Parts: sequence; C-alpha cells; structure tokens
Amino acid sequence: MKWKSARTLRLRPWHPHAWQVQSLLLAYPDEGFARHLDLAGRVAATLPESVAGPLLRFTAHAGRTSVADLGAAYVATFDHRKRCCPYLTYYAHGDTRQRGTALLRLKQTYTAAGWRLGDDELPDHLAVVLEFAAGAPDTGARLLTEHRAGLELLRLALTDDDSPWAHVLDSVSATLPGLAGDDREAVLRLAAQGPPEEQVGLDPYASPSSPPSSSPVFLPDPVVGGPR
Repeated sequence: MKWKSARTLRLRPWHPHAWQVQSLLLAYPDEGFARHLDLAGRVAATLPESVAGPLLRFTAHAGRTSVADLGAAYVATFDHRKRCCPYLTYYAHGDTRQRGTALLRLKQTYTAAGWRLGDDELPDHLAVVLEFAAGAPDTGARLLTEHRAGLELLRLALTDDDSPWAHVLDSVSATLPGLAGDDREAVLRLAAQGPPEEQVGLDPYASPSSPPSSSPVFLPDPVVGGPR
C-alpha cells in the first residue's frame, strides 16, 4: 500500500525546531527527560499556537509525573498496544515483506542524506523520523506527509486511550497538511480493516521493541520571537 498526500507542505523556519522537540518528547523518558521538557517550553514560545498548545499540555502533564510512572505509561502505551504502534511503516504494510522493503528504503534515504541511524533504532519509529526531519527538512517533510494516514490513525488511537502522548501527535499533525483525498480514504480503510497480517520478511528488522535513542543531536536554540 502506498499513500500519496494530496497536499504539499510549505516549510517554515520553525518546522525543524518543532520536529526536534516532538522527537525528544516521543522518545522513552529517561532521567534526562526533564531537560527535554524545559527545551520544549522554550521552543513553544516560537511556534504557532496550534503546534505549541498541545506541546505545552503534554509538558504540563509530564512535569507533574515521576519519570518512573511516565516510563511505565510509555511502555504500556507503545509496546503493549498494537493500535498505538509508533512504527510508521506498520500502518501501510503490517508485518509483511513489503514492510521490510519499506524499512530498507527509509534507511537508504537516511544514508543518502548523510545521516547515520543508531544501532538500536528502527528507521520508521516516529521519534526517529521526526529527528531526521529536523535535520533534513525537505526530505523529512516528504517522509512525514507520505505517512500522513498512519500518523492520523496513531493520533486517533492515542486520543481514544486518553494518552498524554496524544497531545504530541496533535502537535505533529499541526505541522503537516490536513487530511485530504487518498489520505482520508486510507485512514477509514485502516480503521475498518487494520494493516496487512502476513508474518514474514522483516529481517533484519524483526523485533521493533527497543525505544529510540533519547539523546538526539540538538538544533541550536531558536531565537524567541514567534514563527515567521
């Protein structure tokens, strides 16, 4: 299954900063997570309200939750609930041979852009795709819009589960074109049928259980002054 967004994304100077912060907040919360929350608060001041508001709602929740409790909620949400899968190629291909091919193409895209994936990272984890998009906005925007339908299904699943990470997905969605045409139809089809189920052909990406690195390279702090 291949999705093609009916709309194109017009990049703004604040897009890379938004994607970097969203990537950090979608990584497994470790002892350094408080620094990510602080950065998110500072970056939010430079973002449009539709992008910043959901980020601040997440940071408010995370700021009053212990790291241990937040980590347990992260595992319960993203590791134990298939409908909340953060691996974007799963929505289009399920556990099929086509997904293995899609993962390889993603990794090749990263390599062509001079970006090296960590040994413990799968290329389609949303946090990884967002981190890449922060450093390579043109290519990253294309990848995110190609997976627009899957992102929407993940956002809806997190919202239904009343997950705090639904706010981060709201923020991600606000950086992208709205659903239209094929994207909307793909979401409806996925919601009704689910991804393909053939259980073969995923090597060497057979076990998407490890969280992505929680320490990606930071962009320079943006100048506070609002989006341009």
